[in-house]
Amino acid sequence: MSDNSEFARLVSLACHDLRTPLATVHGFATTLARGGGLEPPADRYVEMIDAASAQIAELIDELSLASRIEAGRYEPMPREADTLELAQAAAARLGEERVRVAGSGASLETDTDAVERGLAALFQSALRHGGLDEVEVAVDGAEIRLSPVTAASAPVVLGDDLRDLGAAVAVRLVRRLGGSVSVDGEAVTIRLA
Repeated sequence: MSDNSEFARLVSLACHDLRTPLATVHGFATTLARGGGLEPPADRYVEMIDAASAQIAELIDELSLASRIEAGRYEPMPREADTLELAQAAAARLGEERVRVAGSGASLETDTDAVERGLAALFQSALRHGGLDEVEVAVDGAEIRLSPVTAASAPVVLGDDLRDLGAAVAVRLVRRLGGSVSVDGEAVTIRLA
């Protein structure tokens, strides 16, 4: 077994082992937040713990996916999806006022949940690392064009400059599924397969 494969298995095991205590934290925080009756500022603190534990769960999912891809153990769960609907669902995760989606999609078989999360991560990366308030997403069949992407943020969005876990994993996912992610001027083109 190669060192990379062994490390990927170690990361996968760590992700698995982290899920149980995190589920406990998230479960109790959610219960406390929904139960009400907490006085300020404790009510805000519990809401913050609940939101942060959900974010940690998403990060663990991304790290787990990356380790499975790197170890060659990723098995997509393909379902039929429309590329425009995938882009719209990804935009909805970030707020439609921040990500404007237009165009016409195409039907394809893909791992819809993972691709939706991946697209959201790419959109978020362009916003965050480009210092932007909003981006536009133009869907043309299986091609999704994200713009603007600044010259400084492009390497981060492409996963070449490893400063954004979500974007780095998304690019690996798209490529593993037979697609591509590339820069074209001030845009990133995501081609789903």
